[in-house]
Amino acid sequence: MDIIGTLLWPLKWAVELVLVGWHQLFTLLGMAPAAGITWVLSIVGLVLIVRAALIPLFVRQIKSQRKMMEIAPELRKVQEKYRGKKDQLSREAMSRETMALYKKHGTTPVSSCLPLLVQMPIFFALFSVLNDVSRHAVAGIGGVGLLTPELTQEFYDARLFDVASMHVNLVTAWTQPDGQVTVIILLVLVVLMIASQFFTQLQIISKNLSPEAKTGQAYQMQKIMLYILPLAFIFSGVFFPLGVVIYWFVSNLWTMVQQFVVIREMPTPGSDAAKAREERLARKGKAIDAQGKVVPIEKYQAEQQRLVEEAERARAATPKRQQPVGKQRAKKQATKNGRPAGETGTARTS
Repeated sequence: MDIIGTLLWPLKWAVELVLVGWHQLFTLLGMAPAAGITWVLSIVGLVLIVRAALIPLFVRQIKSQRKMMEIAPELRKVQEKYRGKKDQLSREAMSRETMALYKKHGTTPVSSCLPLLVQMPIFFALFSVLNDVSRHAVAGIGGVGLLTPELTQEFYDARLFDVASMHVNLVTAWTQPDGQVTVIILLVLVVLMIASQFFTQLQIISKNLSPEAKTGQAYQMQKIMLYILPLAFIFSGVFFPLGVVIYWFVSNLWTMVQQFVVIREMPTPGSDAAKAREERLARKGKAIDAQGKVVPIEKYQAEQQRLVEEAERARAATPKRQQPVGKQRAKKQATKNGRPAGETGTARTS
């Protein structure tokens, strides 16, 4: 076993455990064990388990993205400070100040990518399991865990719509019986996979960014990646087995729905989505208070009035500052008031 195989072994074992568990459940419900739809639903079940486990990381991702937006003005100040300076010392100083900002606010750019980074090893483990199915079925052996030789053979023989095998990709589909139909199925799923990925990123860029975030370099990079990533998936999708394409497409659907809920209910302050949410709440007679809670609009207005009154009282209670007055000006003021200059102080109240 190579190094990559050794590193993926625990994840492959976990992937097989989840796949076999869902397969047994659907079989108990009366579905055919060797049917393609049974194994497709097992892959969908794997997506549900993985994405549900990643919800805490997703919440952390949202918080990290908010913090990154909060410190965006400070980051721009650091960048402006060292703009045009190409020497090594300036670059190191800029890096230190940037990292200090990240540490102070408890965030890093990597934090916003955690769900994707954690999911990638599982994705590769599933890819490896599906690739092993063909070899193991021919050799009459099972997987690394609960995927027994019998289940491996069932998985190998399973056909989606009684045509497309779970382990074939666009390259090998041409050599399969009814290969043209399999190619069409794979092409449709790859297109849907890419479209869902594109739409998910598009709704973030178009609706959930504040005006300040749309002026930085990170926004420009997001716009570029919006169009580059689909090209990368077109290339890689050619080599993805059908089971992996199904996994990635269903995972994208989860992400798309998840982002829709977040953008609708927890939008970035100042974004178009936040304004739309405020308008929806206003129509219902509600508003968002300073703590971000939804309250009746009467309570919100009363709180705003209270804050205004407190600010006015604070200004009224602030003692007037004594401004220094020069000797010549003091003499002029004393003469104007009909008093000797010596009886006039050297400061005036403003």
